[in-house]
Amino acid sequence: MLKTDTAQIVAEGAIASAMRTLDADRAALAALEEALKDGLSQPFVEAVRLIKGLSGRVIVTGVGKSGHIGSKIAATLASTGTPAYFVHPAEANHGDLGMIARNDAIIALSWSGESAELKGIVAYARRFSIPIIAVTSREKSALAREARVVLRLPRVSEACPHGLAPTTSTLLQLVVGDALAVALLEARGFTADHFRTFHPGGQLGANLTHVGDIMRRGDDIPVVRPGTKMPEAVMTLSQKRLGCVCVVEESGRLAGIVTDGDLARNLHRNMAELVVEDIMTRQPKTVRPQTLASQAMALLNEHNVSALVVTEGERPVGIVHFHDLLRLGVA
Repeated sequence: MLKTDTAQIVAEGAIASAMRTLDADRAALAALEEALKDGLSQPFVEAVRLIKGLSGRVIVTGVGKSGHIGSKIAATLASTGTPAYFVHPAEANHGDLGMIARNDAIIALSWSGESAELKGIVAYARRFSIPIIAVTSREKSALAREARVVLRLPRVSEACPHGLAPTTSTLLQLVVGDALAVALLEARGFTADHFRTFHPGGQLGANLTHVGDIMRRGDDIPVVRPGTKMPEAVMTLSQKRLGCVCVVEESGRLAGIVTDGDLARNLHRNMAELVVEDIMTRQPKTVRPQTLASQAMALLNEHNVSALVVTEGERPVGIVHFHDLLRLGVA
């Protein structure tokens, strides 16, 4: 057999395997959706109410692949307004139980509900009346019997052809964790401003920054009055290097804006004989100081302009330029 034939067979086998995995995942998610419409709905609501009413934190725990999923769930909860962190059950048995307080609640993940490593945390929770939310597929398991709320996941076939490697089972755990986090986010009225508080860094933090935090203001705003001769306006535009100059009335109202584009479109005219009103854009694109940086970038791209005037009422209070957003990391 030629090498090319072998490579083709391997490629076809890999794609066929991937498709079988996707089919298994889809079937598992469909089963979970049906469960949420039926027996899982009530305990899910109970879990949301329990966590929302906590004065403490959510402790997420699990071992093996369930532990990896639990760590992600804890991070998602914490970033969306529900104080949470992950405690590994093995470390808990060696001192980390002291991290769990009486006003906390525990989300314990175990597909079988029989993970021996969870015994220490379960016993500790029983001793101090700390509520457990069990995420398991076995309603009568040891973990489920100790839990105040049982989120029983539908038993589904693993994507692993041997039925051994946690695949679809961990997918369902992850999805239920996301569903809890989003339901709590919405129940708390968690806004983009709140989200920004927990995500100050990186592109996400940049996108959630307000225009008012980064805009040019004061003497950095290029301003001329109506009636200004174009040579003077061009001088101001050149000095401020923002590609535009605001035309502002004595009352402070924004009358229009002269941009590099306006100049280019009027180069055939004698600029020395013109005033700003002759070429200015009378309804420039504006935003409020509370506008998110990501929204400002979208407007710049949509209208193919390089700067936006930031206004309060009809008064310009700043300028936000394309380069300001790029330096911030907005994309």
